[in-house]
Amino acid sequence: MSRARADEEEYWHSSKFRAFTFDDEDDELSQLKESKRAVNSLRDIVDDDDDDLERVSWSGEPVGSISWSIKETASSSASSLEGRDSSLQKGSSSYAAFPKQVSSYSLSSLFKGRNKLPSFQSLSDALSDTGAKNYAPELRRPKADYKDYSSDWSPKDTVRRMQRGKVCSLERFRSLQDKLVLLDEAVAGHDGNVITAVLIFLKRTLRREILFRELEVRQVALCHLIHFLKETGEQKLLLDLLRLCFFSLSLQLSQYREHLNIQDVEKRREFLKGCIGLPFSAEDTSHIQDHYTLLERQIIIEANDRHLESAGQSEIFRKYPRKASILNMPLVTTLFYSCFYHYTEAEGTFSSPTNLKKTFKIPDKQYVLTALAARAKLRAWDDVDALFTTKNWLGYTKKKAPIGFHRVVEILQRNNAPVQVLQEYVRLVEDVETRLNLATKYKCHDVVIETYRDLKDRIQLTAYKCKVERGSAEEEKINSILSNMVRN
Repeated sequence: MSRARADEEEYWHSSKFRAFTFDDEDDELSQLKESKRAVNSLRDIVDDDDDDLERVSWSGEPVGSISWSIKETASSSASSLEGRDSSLQKGSSSYAAFPKQVSSYSLSSLFKGRNKLPSFQSLSDALSDTGAKNYAPELRRPKADYKDYSSDWSPKDTVRRMQRGKVCSLERFRSLQDKLVLLDEAVAGHDGNVITAVLIFLKRTLRREILFRELEVRQVALCHLIHFLKETGEQKLLLDLLRLCFFSLSLQLSQYREHLNIQDVEKRREFLKGCIGLPFSAEDTSHIQDHYTLLERQIIIEANDRHLESAGQSEIFRKYPRKASILNMPLVTTLFYSCFYHYTEAEGTFSSPTNLKKTFKIPDKQYVLTALAARAKLRAWDDVDALFTTKNWLGYTKKKAPIGFHRVVEILQRNNAPVQVLQEYVRLVEDVETRLNLATKYKCHDVVIETYRDLKDRIQLTAYKCKVERGSAEEEKINSILSNMVRN
């Protein structure tokens, strides 16, 4: 019992650590090794990655510098830390006595200026270390990949990149001017997705009043926003936008109608010129531009024709005096006037019909109808014939009408064309029933007789014989055809 108590007291009073005394016989080398082990034990759990501390190698160059890293990378010898410690214990001070450690620097650390020795692991590295580290170089992404997020793109370049599906930040466009330039570039690119994306950005970053005001003069963008609001169901904003557009359009139309109250032709012309700048749609703006151009053209034609008429220098003005001024007349009336009085003029003159057709892009059907009515009124049958005569590349001529020859016949009949002229165009009607109806209606007997002959219809020929005059050339022609049918 006493033995056990003695052992217990010895256990509690004993210690494997010795107390400090000034008479300690350990040398400085053993103390250095003990301190080193303590420091190394701390480094295993503390991340020694302080960028503010500059470490220096044995060569005197800062650790992590470019020159030091190149030397480290170029070194091919390797040794362990124990070899380095043994060299320290031997007291060697020369650089050659220290074997070079295998470099653990990657390419990323070469440019970052940072290093991590194996004995100076960070806490995250110590926890994630699986025993087999991968020393493959950690390469940065190419600089071109970061250009998608660059803030130096112009509005035009930004729109182009958005059209190609690149990621582009629109937040860099802060001023109103830059945002409007971006919107104009998007509209010019004719890409609906890009226009909508820019409008969403503007809707989010601009006040409603400013956005609506700028969209008034940008009809394409306005239509895109209206469609987008319909799709997303933002009814309140959509109603406000439509109400503003309706008010703006009504104001513009009322201002445009003011030209009707201006009697002086020169003042009206100047007023129309100012209306071109109003925020109409592209189509309406084109119509106003044509209105201004037409009035300007009418002023020139009116001044010239008034001089010719008063001077008596033109035969057509002496034979067919003008009944009204050409000023403020519609385009079709102006074309009819030009075809009536100036049909043979060269295309280079303002009063030429072909010049009007080209300037105002008059369709072929409208031009032919108007020119036919004007030349038929003058009974200029040669001009009518030339209007429908075309020549192919072999030199053969044929008649072709973009309005249909049945309409040509009706216009000629209204202008009292002779039967010979009517019959020529009735024959060109392709539909047999329509041809017979027109020939019967306008008493083109030869056409009716020839059509029944081609159909070999004796009954209709016999019945039509009763409708012509006795002893006329038409009756003799029918008798001749009937007799030939009997022989055959």
